[in-house]
Amino acid sequence: MKKLLTFTVLLGAGLIVFGCKGDPTLPRDVKNYDDPLMQHEKEISGIISKMTLEEKVAMLHGKHMFTSEGVPSQGIADMVYADGPFGIREEMEPHSWNSLHLTTDSATFFPTGSALAATWSDGIAYLYGTGMAREARLRGKDMILGPAINIQRIPTGGRTYEYLSEDPYLSSVLSVAYTKGVQNNGVAVCVKHFALNNQETNRGSVNVIVSPRAMREIYLPPFEATVVEGNAFGVMSAYNKINGYWCAENYELLNSILRKDWGFKGMVISDWGGTHSTVESVVAGLNVEMPNSQYLGQALLDSVAAGAVSEDVIDERVREILRVRLAVDPVPENKANVEMTAKPEQAQIAYQVALQSIVLLKNEGSLLPIDLNKVKTIAVIGDNADKIMATGGVGAGVKALYEITPLAGLKNRIGDKAKIVYAQGYTSQQARGGFGGFGGGFGGFGRRGGATATPAKPDDTAKKLQDEAVKVAKSADMVLFIGGDNRSHETEGSDRRSMDLPYNQENVLEAVAKVNPNVVFIAVAGAPVDLNRVQACCPAIVQSWFNGTEGGNALADILTGESSPSGRLPFSYPFNLEDSPAYATGSFPQTDAPVNQDVFVSLVQEDSKAEEMLKGATGRGTALYSEDMLVGYRWFDTKQKPVMYPFGYGLGYSEIEYSDFAADKSEYRDGEVITVTLKAHNKGKYVQCDVPQVYVHRVDSKIEWPYKELKGFTKTVIYINPDPTDVEIKIPVESLKYWDEAKHDWVLEPGKIELLLAHDAGNVAGKVELRIEN
Repeated sequence: MKKLLTFTVLLGAGLIVFGCKGDPTLPRDVKNYDDPLMQHEKEISGIISKMTLEEKVAMLHGKHMFTSEGVPSQGIADMVYADGPFGIREEMEPHSWNSLHLTTDSATFFPTGSALAATWSDGIAYLYGTGMAREARLRGKDMILGPAINIQRIPTGGRTYEYLSEDPYLSSVLSVAYTKGVQNNGVAVCVKHFALNNQETNRGSVNVIVSPRAMREIYLPPFEATVVEGNAFGVMSAYNKINGYWCAENYELLNSILRKDWGFKGMVISDWGGTHSTVESVVAGLNVEMPNSQYLGQALLDSVAAGAVSEDVIDERVREILRVRLAVDPVPENKANVEMTAKPEQAQIAYQVALQSIVLLKNEGSLLPIDLNKVKTIAVIGDNADKIMATGGVGAGVKALYEITPLAGLKNRIGDKAKIVYAQGYTSQQARGGFGGFGGGFGGFGRRGGATATPAKPDDTAKKLQDEAVKVAKSADMVLFIGGDNRSHETEGSDRRSMDLPYNQENVLEAVAKVNPNVVFIAVAGAPVDLNRVQACCPAIVQSWFNGTEGGNALADILTGESSPSGRLPFSYPFNLEDSPAYATGSFPQTDAPVNQDVFVSLVQEDSKAEEMLKGATGRGTALYSEDMLVGYRWFDTKQKPVMYPFGYGLGYSEIEYSDFAADKSEYRDGEVITVTLKAHNKGKYVQCDVPQVYVHRVDSKIEWPYKELKGFTKTVIYINPDPTDVEIKIPVESLKYWDEAKHDWVLEPGKIELLLAHDAGNVAGKVELRIEN
């Protein structure tokens, strides 16, 4: 792997660090030449032959909350799972959600999924995976419950922050790299949630209706790539139904597609509380019911005794588990949790991810980077400036060893070069109810992370905070307004009702901008927020994220010019929520059912509603994917609907120009690889990481297509040099096929295509016309 670099340029009399500090390249020698899952078949046959039926069935369900049974009689260790995908959760009591309160289980909080996606870097994703695996090993974990790679179908999705992108190709590249980073360091992944868990509203009961082509071309490619190219050892079935069948017992999904079409040899575990049957689940390909044994325990033994399930099926499910178990060396219990989980090396990885994820959306008048020779007083305003994001809301969180907030990062980096004055501006204490975060177990259910004691009257509090913010802004040379969402507002278990900025932020921001026009708005969020009023009063806008342990330091380095921003949006930023495809077609939110208590929340609470939910009550809503393949930018392009910021968008402190875009041939056939080249010119004063993107547009096609689709990109360091940087991007012709629903197969359509070189989905810089032949 290439060493992480720090680029320097000499400006004036001082040596100053700029650029993206290097973009590590995914090692090209990382390939699965010998499938580790298939190295022990003879040994596994011997193990199974010595097992009783009871021992076999004991492996097919939860033993503890995050453990499933091994084969104690033959010295085969239990499988120990680590939640979740952006940090190793603290240790809990075996049969509850209560913390063990250890002193060694504080972990690194890695930036969440949409932040990783915003790096557009497979090298960074690989590093991310290595960091996760190293900390999982310290904790004795065998399998990480991640990466989470469902397509971001709706801007308001409760897990948009955790997922990667609205685009299947970008998601695929990053999820494969993440998976290799984890599994090459001794830990299995459990890629989730398979499949089409694209909303949190009624996710435990909703029936997703989707066309086979849209499913194959939009929603399944990240899973397919992670299984086929990344050789993922584990897959987690989703809560929802697809075309009438629960994912945990969906024969087409788990058997026909996953195991037969993709050749998956590993194990499938259910989402927690996501199993609904005995015979159907185990026959369809579910290996482990988590976290209990309602269906794959005694009920399965009874089903075998009654002849409803063959023991051969049980043996196959056990074999698939043992393949993973023998491919991952267990950590002896006496070597787990003996030293602090969080390590400086992982914190550095988290910093690199955060640094390369930050997206500069607007920079009128070159307000950024902050010129500390002129700016002597900086007003930092906003609740998010001093709020931690490792926990909050429902779902996985991290008991972080530390977390650098934006305010702390600015103080660290600026020191005595300027005076920083902080005003809270608004409070997030009025957030809707939810978990206090896994970081403290579930004892905080019903409260929000960051909540305070009984507040004063809301109007009085809001006015007081706004007045303080205005006062601070008046006397400052510049305002950094740090707003957006938080981990309680964007949360697993429910979707946001709108993209609106919560907690009175916009009113405070507009009041501040009236007294000081030099306002930079920083959106700390995992998903799009409404920026219409922000745009009107802020000359500079930055998209930050739930950016991990070192997020504040990374943000400060971008704002002060230590590094030039290189993040690109992994999703489209619509002007209005109603413009986005699922809302425009009226397919979300569903109106045929009330919003019910979430299945996972019910499980955790041991609520009386849980039993009904887990049995799969019907009539809870149908999600008809009416937009079909036109998800995200595909919709906006095809419908010619303008967006505020397009997919792939992001500015830097240097302008990059492209020229000499060309392909190595004019005609290609199936099995070949299209190689395109271009020259990138750095027109500024900063070393700049840039992301040239190549989209494909079909010319005179007889098949219905989106207007264009991303098929290639690379993240490249563009130096300050009179000579341009040569860039090469490869596109396999295989990736241009479509799913023919009649043939039930991938088909290559012959004809003309245009390759579009672009800075982002809305800014095409060059075209090349090619011909595809069968």
